[in-house]
Amino acid sequence: MHEVAQKIKSDIKKEAGDFITVSIGIAPNRFLAKLASGLHKPDGLDEINKDNILEIYGRLALQDLSGIAQNNAVRLASAGIYTVCDFYCADVATLKRAFHSIGGYYWYLRLRGWEIDGVEFSRKSFGNSYALPRPLAKSDELSPILAKLTEKMCFRLRTAGFKARGVGLFINYQNGNFWHKTRLMADFMYESGDFFKCAYKLLCDSPYKESVRVLAVSCFDLAKLSVIQPDMFGMQAKKYNLANSVDAINAKWGSFVLGPASLLLSKENVKDRIAFGGVRDLI
Repeated sequence: MHEVAQKIKSDIKKEAGDFITVSIGIAPNRFLAKLASGLHKPDGLDEINKDNILEIYGRLALQDLSGIAQNNAVRLASAGIYTVCDFYCADVATLKRAFHSIGGYYWYLRLRGWEIDGVEFSRKSFGNSYALPRPLAKSDELSPILAKLTEKMCFRLRTAGFKARGVGLFINYQNGNFWHKTRLMADFMYESGDFFKCAYKLLCDSPYKESVRVLAVSCFDLAKLSVIQPDMFGMQAKKYNLANSVDAINAKWGSFVLGPASLLLSKENVKDRIAFGGVRDLI
């Protein structure tokens, strides 16, 4: 592996000269290989293996790990984990409690060299959430944000080749209250507008009229999209073809180049962000 890595570096230098350098990491999984590539930037070649992993972990801070930003570091500290070595030595139960999810188990495997980030798991739902930068309380104020979250969710749903019957809405309010409701429809849905109508009805059902801190929409009860059930007037096929055409244009030219006019109202409230690791179908 070292010979291959060195040849890659030599070939780049031969073709591009000294203007471009590359750091290469060698490790049992992608996460550790990325970590190794950053040890001696901008022109490093390092390997992480069973013989040196603890020594390397001992030189790093938690936030040196890709995917561990300040919020996750605080979560880990609440579980008594302050260093990368603490992180490595923690058992699965402790990490699950710290992350409040199965993500703790994934970190347990990732830190030990198991390939977890390239594994496809059975998908049960799709969802998107957003923490509002300023307080909004009225349904018509929240509607453009909900529309954009729904569009992002549905793009991922369709790209993965799924349709869904269930829609869920979660709201966390500024005063600490939270509210959650789901609805299971009679028929499977595919087009963003159908999901948004259902999600907006759920939003209007909330008994709280307070300022919202976090808004999240999800879909569940998934099924692989093999064929579209035809209806008498061919509307389902038209919706299917339109959604696919819009997705293809947005995938080529940029997210939300085409979309509902209501998305224009969300620009000042919803900024596009890219998350690390957790979203495999990144857009």
